[in-house]
Amino acid sequence: MVHETVVLSFILLSVIVALAILATRLRIPYPILLVIGGILLGFLPNLPDIHLDPNLIFVAFLPPLIFTSAWFTSWRDFRESLRPILLQAVGLVLLTMLLVAWVLHTIHPDLPWSVAFILGAVVSPTDTVAAGTVIKNFRLPHRLTTVIEGESLVNDATALVAYRFALAAALSGTFSPGAAALQFVLVSVGGVLIGLIIAWPVTWLYQRIDDATSEIVISLLTPYAAYLFAEALQLSGVLSCVAAGLFLGQRSATLLSANTRLQAGAFWNVAVFLLNGFIFMLIGLQLPDIIAALSGMPFLTLLGHAVLICLAVIVIRLIWCVASTAIAKMLSRLIPSFQPITRWRSALLIGWSGMRGGISLATALSIPLTLPNGAAFPGRDVVIFLTFSVILATLELQALTLSPLIRLLHLGEKHTSGNEYRVAVRTILEAALQRIEELQNEEWVPKDVAMALHRRYEKRIQDLRMFRYKWKGSQPSLERPKAIGRFYYEILHAKRLAAIDLRDSGSISDEIFHAIEHDIDLEEAQFHRGKMP
Repeated sequence: MVHETVVLSFILLSVIVALAILATRLRIPYPILLVIGGILLGFLPNLPDIHLDPNLIFVAFLPPLIFTSAWFTSWRDFRESLRPILLQAVGLVLLTMLLVAWVLHTIHPDLPWSVAFILGAVVSPTDTVAAGTVIKNFRLPHRLTTVIEGESLVNDATALVAYRFALAAALSGTFSPGAAALQFVLVSVGGVLIGLIIAWPVTWLYQRIDDATSEIVISLLTPYAAYLFAEALQLSGVLSCVAAGLFLGQRSATLLSANTRLQAGAFWNVAVFLLNGFIFMLIGLQLPDIIAALSGMPFLTLLGHAVLICLAVIVIRLIWCVASTAIAKMLSRLIPSFQPITRWRSALLIGWSGMRGGISLATALSIPLTLPNGAAFPGRDVVIFLTFSVILATLELQALTLSPLIRLLHLGEKHTSGNEYRVAVRTILEAALQRIEELQNEEWVPKDVAMALHRRYEKRIQDLRMFRYKWKGSQPSLERPKAIGRFYYEILHAKRLAAIDLRDSGSISDEIFHAIEHDIDLEEAQFHRGKMP
C-alpha cells in the first residue's frame, strides 16, 4: 500500500511538473492544463482509484495557501478596496446562491429547495487558489488585482456559513434567517480575532529567534494553528488564516532577517507550487467517479443542466459587477465622497475572473451520503457533478480568455510601476548616503569603504535620474571584517527603514516595497558571501 502510494505520488508529481513546463511554454496559467491532465489520467486503465477526501483540501492544503496569499496582499490596497471586496464577498455570494438555487429547482423540481441552496452555496465563492494562480500571470493594475484576490480570500467564509445552514435545513427541515445572519457575524468576527491572537505570539517568537530554519518552520505551522484553532471553536478558519497572514506580512520587514526572507521565499515558492499542482490535478481525477455515480441519468440531460448552471454562475457575476459599478458611479454624483473603486472595463474584467476551484469541490464532496433517517441524501451526485462542471467551465473558459479580454479592454498595467520603483530606490539611496555622511567621521568606520560606497550610491542615483538602473561589477572583499560588517549593517538598516517609511506612508505599493526589499536582502546576502554589495 505504501509502495503504491509513493509510486502514484511520483507519477502525479512528474505529470504536474511536465504540464507546468508546457503551460509556461504555451504562456497559459498552469491550472488549466493540470485539470485537463487530471481528467485524462483518471480515464487511464489500471490506474488506482484516487478519491479526494474533503478534509485533505480544507485542513492540509487550504491553510498555507490562504496564509501565503494574505501575507503578500497589500494591506493598503486591501483597506482602500474593502467596500468592493465586501460587496463581492457577501452580496454577490448570497445573490449567486439564491439565483443558482432558483435555476436548479426550476430545471430539477424534484429536488428539495434545501438541496438547491446547497448547490448555490457551494458554487458561489471564487477560489483563492484558482484566482491567485491565474491572475498572477497577467500584469494588472494593483487595485484590480487586490479586489479579485481580496474577494477570493474573504468570500469563502460567507459561502461556508450559507452551506452549513442549507445543509442543516436539508437534514432537519428547519431554517432561521435571523440565526443564520447572527452566526455569520460571529463566525467572521471570531475568525479574524483568532487569527490576530495566533499572530501575536508568532510575532514575539520572530523577534527573539535568529535562525532561518526555525523561522521558516514557524511560518509553516502558523496557518495550521490559525485554521485548526478557529475551526475547533466553530469559527471561520479561512478568515483566521487571512487575518494572521495580513498581520504578519505587513510586519515581515522588521520581524525577519534578510537571510530568512530569502530562504523562506524559495521554500514557499516550491510549497505553493506543489500544493496548487496537487489540488488542480486531484480536481481533474475526480471526473470518472462523478460520471460513474450518475450512470443512470441521460447524459444529454445532465449536460444541459450543467450548461444552464454554468451560464447562471457566469452571467450573475457579470451583471452584478457591472451594475454595482454603475450604481456606485450614480451615487458619487449625489455623494462626492462615495467614489466608485472601479470603472466599467475593470468591472467587466472582475466579473470574468470568477474562477472556482478545489474549495467548491471539497465542499460538495463533504455532503453526507445519507439523511438522519437512513435514506440517501437527495441529489448529492447531481450537486457534485454540477459543481465540477462549474469549476471546469470557469477555469478553462474564463482563465483561457482572460488574456485576450485584458488586451481588448486595454487593462494591462501601463503606469507607474517603473517610475514608482525608480523614485523609491532613489529615496532609499539618498537615505543611505545621509547615513554614510553621518558615520564617516566615526573612528570605527573604514574611510575607504565609506568613500567607495558613497561614490557608488551617487552613481546609482545619477543613473536613475537618467532612467537607467544598471550597476555592474563588484569589488573584492576588504579587511577589518567587524568594522566593515557593522558599517554595512548601518547603511542597509537605513535603506530598509526608508523603504518601510515609504510603504507605511502610502508612497509606494506593497508590490514595489517587496521588490526593493528583495534587492536590499540580496545586497546583504552578497556581503555575507564576501562580496561588496
